[in-house]
Amino acid sequence: MGQILSIDYGRARCGIAATDDAKIIASGLDTVKTGDLMEFLRRYVREHLVDTIVVGYPMDLRGNISEIERDILSFIEKLKIEFPAIDLRRYDERFTSKIAAYYISQSGKSKKKRQEKSLVDKVSATLILQNYLEYIKR
Repeated sequence: MGQILSIDYGRARCGIAATDDAKIIASGLDTVKTGDLMEFLRRYVREHLVDTIVVGYPMDLRGNISEIERDILSFIEKLKIEFPAIDLRRYDERFTSKIAAYYISQSGKSKKKRQEKSLVDKVSATLILQNYLEYIKR
């Protein structure tokens, strides 16, 4: 049984989270520059068994797709070529950045740490993955 990865894709950087091998708990892994993302994934997949990659699906409150979706679709096509044996899924990422910022603000971290966008991206990826896990368990 392998892990599930999630990606909170952004133009500058991407948050990444992964489950444990039993697919019970989502944990933040890292935030990487978008240009370095594919190499990060290659290295991670070489070292870990990954069954599924979940990529956030960005929508606004009205259900309209965000303008970054075109970039995400291009990235997903590259993922399909690079990792044909890994199942690719999409999951709604609405509110994850706001929820992540809230959790970080409540965590007792310093103001400087709370303002790090990379931390928000990693926590957002974790929220996407935890929500996806809850969804597939229903």
